[in-house]
Amino acid sequence: MPENAISDHCPEGQLSRRQVLRAATVGAGVAVGSGLLRFRWMEGYSDYYPSLPGGMPNGRSIEPAELDGNILGAELANLNPSYISVPAGLVVYSADYKWLELATVNAQGAAAAAECLARGTEAALLGQKPLTMGQATAAGLRAGLASANVPVWLSTPLVSLNVSGGRVTGVVISHNGSPGLVTAARGVVVGSGGFEHNASMRAQYQQQPIGTSWTVGAKENTGDGILACQQAGAALALMDDAWWGPAIPLPGQPYFCLAERTLPGGLMINAAGQRFTNEAAPYSDVVHAMYRFNPAAPDIPAWLVVDQNYRNRYLFRDVEPTLPFPVAWYQAGAVFQSWTIGGLATAIGVPPQNLLATVSRFNGFALTGTDVDFHRGVSFYDHYYTDPAVVPNSCLAALWEPPFYAFRIVPGDLGTKGGMVTDARARVLRADGTVIPGLYAAGNASAAVMGHSYAGAGSTIGPAMTFGYVAANDIANQPSA
Repeated sequence: MPENAISDHCPEGQLSRRQVLRAATVGAGVAVGSGLLRFRWMEGYSDYYPSLPGGMPNGRSIEPAELDGNILGAELANLNPSYISVPAGLVVYSADYKWLELATVNAQGAAAAAECLARGTEAALLGQKPLTMGQATAAGLRAGLASANVPVWLSTPLVSLNVSGGRVTGVVISHNGSPGLVTAARGVVVGSGGFEHNASMRAQYQQQPIGTSWTVGAKENTGDGILACQQAGAALALMDDAWWGPAIPLPGQPYFCLAERTLPGGLMINAAGQRFTNEAAPYSDVVHAMYRFNPAAPDIPAWLVVDQNYRNRYLFRDVEPTLPFPVAWYQAGAVFQSWTIGGLATAIGVPPQNLLATVSRFNGFALTGTDVDFHRGVSFYDHYYTDPAVVPNSCLAALWEPPFYAFRIVPGDLGTKGGMVTDARARVLRADGTVIPGLYAAGNASAAVMGHSYAGAGSTIGPAMTFGYVAANDIANQPSA
């Protein structure tokens, strides 16, 4: 990962850049040790800051290979669904999405769609329950626990930490509604996720407007582990931040918007009808910009504006090109349509003359290939979710064909990134930098090692697995209490 993309904003007491890179190298082999998981290189998925020292334009992220969910048996029913909609009958990798967006206008996109269908057909014929992406990772790890006879208790919320003689010696729980104590001879690892579904914590720590309805994080992430560790004296950091991304508040569940805001023929505007950021920038940066500018030039909600030419060419979530959007999207106020730019502006409540001027200026940039205002297309990353047939800049295309559409954009997230401050051994620290004996943390319950940045795909699960491994090794080296 680019060294300058990490650590500059890490909480005091966490790792140096070199320690992060060393730990990540160790963690890369953790999940494959059991033989249940295999990983694929997401070739071409650029680092989010490829121009920084150490950045890799061709990417370094990996994702799990297809896994048969049947290995979980009855436990498969407890696996959360993917937050990304996958068309029925297809087996899709993260690396496929770039091409599926272009399946009707690009030969490689059509080939990728055919390959996804072939995988789905093969799995169906073999009676498999194919899993990819995060579901495959979670299923592989859960199957690994089962093969090692490690019990997993569901419906068992954490109540508090048990502390004896200044050392964490176990956890107080509620198991199926009954209180209980689980003791730990060497240490407790808190990997309970963030607090994205805790409205009071989000109101206390994070910028407004915010809530719990815009996140795609697991509903179980309510900050229990963070609160318990705070009560035990843990220092917290990065509580104001999250793994942000622009989201469309669709009925039922928000849609985390990746390719749609980057594809040519679309732009984002604020309440004044003006652009305010590079739409193709890393998704966390786009939301940081929304919050940074919102007090002076309101952009929450912002609007993603596209035309019919865009709709004719590209998949939008799981809606095929040319097909109408669901009526429920319009009824929920998530999308608006008009046959004129001015009419669209009126429908969403922005000044028509401003939006007309913004679109006209943007169309000029598309013609020359240079975004003078926000430099869309300068970074290699900007071009990942784009259309190579569009020249001279695959990020930029004019909006010209009616009808026009506007999608409501809010600050979504994959989860919060604030939590306990930890050291290089994943041990939880107090505010004075001393270690709380017997207490470790990993994942979104800990203050993210990436600080306020987001170096690339996998910046959440990668460090979580790595520092879970680091914590377990440190605990194994401790004498039994």
